[in-house]
Amino acid sequence: MLKLLRSNRGEGYIDVAVLVLCVMLVIALAVSVLPVFVTKNKLDTYASELCREAEIAGRVGSETTLRAEILTENTGLVPNILWSKNGRLQLNEEFTVTVTVQTDIGIFGGFGSFPVTLKAAASGKSEVYWK
Repeated sequence: MLKLLRSNRGEGYIDVAVLVLCVMLVIALAVSVLPVFVTKNKLDTYASELCREAEIAGRVGSETTLRAEILTENTGLVPNILWSKNGRLQLNEEFTVTVTVQTDIGIFGGFGSFPVTLKAAASGKSEVYWK
Protein backbone atom coordinates (compact mmCIF):
# COMPACT_ATOMS: atom_id res chain seq x y z
CA MET A 1 0.00 0.00 0.00
CA LEU A 2 2.85 2.35 0.72
CA LYS A 3 4.18 1.69 -2.77
CA LEU A 4 0.79 2.66 -4.28
CA LEU A 5 0.76 6.03 -2.48
CA ARG A 6 4.30 6.86 -3.65
CA SER A 7 3.42 6.30 -7.31
CA ASN A 8 0.60 8.93 -7.30
CA ARG A 9 2.56 11.73 -5.65
CA GLY A 10 2.33 15.16 -7.24
CA GLU A 11 -0.52 14.30 -9.57
CA GLY A 12 -2.88 16.89 -8.04
CA TYR A 13 -0.43 19.78 -8.38
CA ILE A 14 -0.55 19.72 -12.17
CA ASP A 15 -4.36 19.54 -12.18
CA VAL A 16 -4.59 22.52 -9.84
CA ALA A 17 -2.09 24.55 -11.90
CA VAL A 18 -4.04 23.92 -15.12
CA LEU A 19 -7.33 24.75 -13.38
CA VAL A 20 -5.94 28.06 -12.05
CA LEU A 21 -4.65 28.94 -15.51
CA CYS A 22 -8.05 28.25 -17.09
CA VAL A 23 -9.87 30.31 -14.44
CA MET A 24 -7.53 33.25 -15.00
CA LEU A 25 -8.09 33.12 -18.77
CA VAL A 26 -11.86 33.13 -18.28
CA ILE A 27 -11.62 36.11 -15.91
CA ALA A 28 -9.41 38.01 -18.39
CA LEU A 29 -11.91 37.35 -21.19
CA ALA A 30 -14.82 38.53 -19.01
CA VAL A 31 -12.99 41.73 -18.05
CA SER A 32 -12.33 42.57 -21.71
CA VAL A 33 -15.87 41.77 -22.96
CA LEU A 34 -17.92 43.22 -20.07
CA PRO A 35 -17.47 46.88 -21.15
CA VAL A 36 -19.24 46.09 -24.42
CA PHE A 37 -22.36 45.04 -22.53
CA VAL A 38 -22.19 48.22 -20.45
CA THR A 39 -21.89 50.29 -23.63
CA LYS A 40 -24.89 48.49 -25.16
CA ASN A 41 -26.96 49.25 -22.07
CA LYS A 42 -25.97 52.94 -22.24
CA LEU A 43 -26.84 53.01 -25.94
CA ASP A 44 -30.30 51.54 -25.30
CA THR A 45 -30.93 54.18 -22.63
CA TYR A 46 -29.64 56.89 -25.00
CA ALA A 47 -32.10 55.85 -27.72
CA SER A 48 -35.10 55.58 -25.40
CA GLU A 49 -34.48 58.98 -23.76
CA LEU A 50 -34.00 60.63 -27.13
CA CYS A 51 -37.24 59.05 -28.36
CA ARG A 52 -39.09 60.26 -25.27
CA GLU A 53 -37.85 63.80 -25.84
CA ALA A 54 -39.23 63.74 -29.39
CA GLU A 55 -42.57 62.39 -28.12
CA ILE A 56 -42.92 65.21 -25.62
CA ALA A 57 -41.70 67.99 -27.95
CA GLY A 58 -43.72 66.74 -30.91
CA ARG A 59 -40.87 67.32 -33.34
CA VAL A 60 -37.36 66.36 -34.26
CA GLY A 61 -35.40 69.57 -34.04
CA SER A 62 -33.63 71.77 -31.55
CA GLU A 63 -35.07 69.99 -28.50
CA THR A 64 -33.83 66.59 -29.60
CA THR A 65 -30.46 68.02 -30.62
CA LEU A 66 -30.03 69.61 -27.20
CA ARG A 67 -31.07 66.39 -25.48
CA ALA A 68 -28.58 64.43 -27.61
CA GLU A 69 -25.79 66.80 -26.53
CA ILE A 70 -26.72 66.34 -22.87
CA LEU A 71 -26.85 62.57 -23.24
CA THR A 72 -23.50 62.57 -25.03
CA GLU A 73 -21.99 64.56 -22.17
CA ASN A 74 -23.48 62.27 -19.51
CA THR A 75 -22.76 58.90 -21.12
CA GLY A 76 -19.55 59.62 -22.98
CA LEU A 77 -20.97 58.04 -26.13
CA VAL A 78 -20.86 59.82 -29.48
CA PRO A 79 -23.27 57.78 -31.60
CA ASN A 80 -24.60 58.30 -35.10
CA ILE A 81 -28.27 59.28 -34.82
CA LEU A 82 -30.75 58.45 -37.57
CA TRP A 83 -34.39 59.57 -37.41
CA SER A 84 -37.14 58.06 -39.54
CA LYS A 85 -38.86 61.48 -39.76
CA ASN A 86 -37.75 65.07 -39.35
CA GLY A 87 -39.54 68.24 -38.38
CA ARG A 88 -42.97 68.37 -36.79
CA LEU A 89 -44.67 65.16 -35.74
CA GLN A 90 -48.46 65.32 -35.62
CA LEU A 91 -50.40 63.69 -32.77
CA ASN A 92 -49.99 59.85 -32.82
CA GLU A 93 -47.57 59.97 -35.73
CA GLU A 94 -45.07 57.15 -35.35
CA PHE A 95 -41.32 57.62 -35.68
CA THR A 96 -38.15 55.68 -34.99
CA VAL A 97 -34.71 56.73 -33.83
CA THR A 98 -31.69 54.51 -34.43
CA VAL A 99 -28.36 55.15 -32.75
CA THR A 100 -25.18 53.30 -33.63
CA VAL A 101 -21.71 53.42 -32.16
CA GLN A 102 -18.58 51.46 -32.96
CA THR A 103 -16.55 50.04 -30.10
CA ASP A 104 -13.44 47.93 -29.96
CA ILE A 105 -12.96 44.67 -28.09
CA GLY A 106 -9.27 44.35 -27.29
CA ILE A 107 -8.77 40.85 -25.94
CA PHE A 108 -5.99 40.29 -23.41
CA GLY A 109 -4.66 43.80 -23.10
CA GLY A 110 -4.90 44.92 -26.69
CA PHE A 111 -3.45 41.74 -28.19
CA GLY A 112 -6.33 41.49 -30.64
CA SER A 113 -8.47 44.29 -32.00
CA PHE A 114 -12.05 43.43 -32.93
CA PRO A 115 -14.30 46.39 -33.87
CA VAL A 116 -17.96 45.83 -33.06
CA THR A 117 -20.86 48.03 -34.18
CA LEU A 118 -23.56 48.37 -31.54
CA LYS A 119 -27.04 49.49 -32.59
CA ALA A 120 -30.07 50.55 -30.56
CA ALA A 121 -33.47 51.61 -31.81
CA ALA A 122 -36.50 53.12 -30.11
CA SER A 123 -39.88 54.02 -31.54
CA GLY A 124 -42.64 56.23 -30.30
CA LYS A 125 -45.66 58.37 -31.12
CA SER A 126 -45.94 62.11 -30.94
CA GLU A 127 -47.96 63.53 -28.05
CA VAL A 128 -48.45 67.00 -29.55
CA TYR A 129 -51.26 68.26 -31.75
CA TRP A 130 -50.08 70.88 -34.21
CA LYS A 131 -52.73 73.29 -35.53
